[in-house]
Amino acid sequence: MKPHERQPQIEAIIRREGEVSVEMLAARFDVSSETIRRDLGTLAERGRVQKVHGGARRPFLVAEPSFGERQGRAAAAKAEIGRRLGRIITPGETLFIDTGSTTLAAADALAAIPGLTIVTNSCRLADRLAQAGSEATIHLLGGRYGADNAQTIGSAVIEQLQGFRADRAILTVAAIDPAIGAMDASLDEAQIARAMIRNARSLTVLADASKFGRQAAYAVCATEDIDLLISDGQLDKAQAEALADRGVELWT
Repeated sequence: MKPHERQPQIEAIIRREGEVSVEMLAARFDVSSETIRRDLGTLAERGRVQKVHGGARRPFLVAEPSFGERQGRAAAAKAEIGRRLGRIITPGETLFIDTGSTTLAAADALAAIPGLTIVTNSCRLADRLAQAGSEATIHLLGGRYGADNAQTIGSAVIEQLQGFRADRAILTVAAIDPAIGAMDASLDEAQIARAMIRNARSLTVLADASKFGRQAAYAVCATEDIDLLISDGQLDKAQAEALADRGVELWT
């Protein structure tokens, strides 16, 4: 059995049993302990399981690190996702864009598109667009300032969003499980994301492969609510098929 066939079965066992040992899995699949450790390492990197001494367990709900740490993770994948986003945006569109390292990575591509109107709560994104020479009309939503993400949050942001309508909401999220939907690790960010979705004609989610197969505390939307998901080329076949089954257009 090849790793890509064995690893989904290992994940299913761990999610069912809660916690398993390397020795049990090695006996179950008739492979060496070292092979199982490599499988668990791969699954842990993707956020599918949490490694513990001598085995692995179901992952905890994800808690995101600082913005600086997130920006350094999967940087190449996020840059490519940003370029792909730039290829599908039509000049003249009105966009809601939330705060995130992946949406920030799309700034240069968006800056090259004429006639955009961008409504955002991300101070970094507004500044990056300006520095890149964007001619977009940018509306920076006011509210309580969150220093780490350089964003505005709270009820004032949500109230202001009610005064806008957008062609597309462009969101980045902390976690995606095709059976559940998109999730965030911050209540403030999840509430803003939901407000953007309510006032947009379509929803585009940007997420590298590390966001899949894990869960976070706050629901953003059901999988079926996502019109387009732009990711890197690392999604496994099962994840891609699960998204397609729920009507999500996937670009990888």
